[in-house]
Amino acid sequence: MVPYSHEWVRLFEHESELLHHVFYPHNVDIHHIGSTSVPGLSAKPIIDLLLEADEISMVDFATPALEKTGFVGKGENGLPGRRYFYKLDEAGNRLFHLHAYANGNPEIVRHLAFRDYLRAHPDEALRYQEVKERAASAYTYDIEAYIAEKAPIVEQLERRALDRNSSWKKIIK
Repeated sequence: MVPYSHEWVRLFEHESELLHHVFYPHNVDIHHIGSTSVPGLSAKPIIDLLLEADEISMVDFATPALEKTGFVGKGENGLPGRRYFYKLDEAGNRLFHLHAYANGNPEIVRHLAFRDYLRAHPDEALRYQEVKERAASAYTYDIEAYIAEKAPIVEQLERRALDRNSSWKKIIK
């Protein structure tokens, strides 16, 4: 985990522009999600992008073009309806995660509601950061344990995010 960096916004914008070119002439929505999308929040320096396409087949069709830009496709990677990709930087470290879904997938709402809630509630973002830092320190080389350690606060904040915004709640049901 590293302190928040304004560079993350620039990296997101650059990669978003590249993705729009890959999908042109089709229109896709690309969102900056995850901890790097929340100003002030410490994070692993990996930019999470969420891509919404009209149909998931658009993403499947674009996979070879995405791979030419450096993304590595992993298919659903354990989440039905998602297409997951990652991209490395010059040093071989993960720099981007791309999560692609068809419009209307409830995972889109979950990610955006969580992000928006943390952006609107800096005190909750700080509480989340503290849990993440403890988990990262305790489970430096065990990603599954890290995820499990922070799962309760993620679920709690996600519930609050959905409960506080009835429009999100209606979409996810």
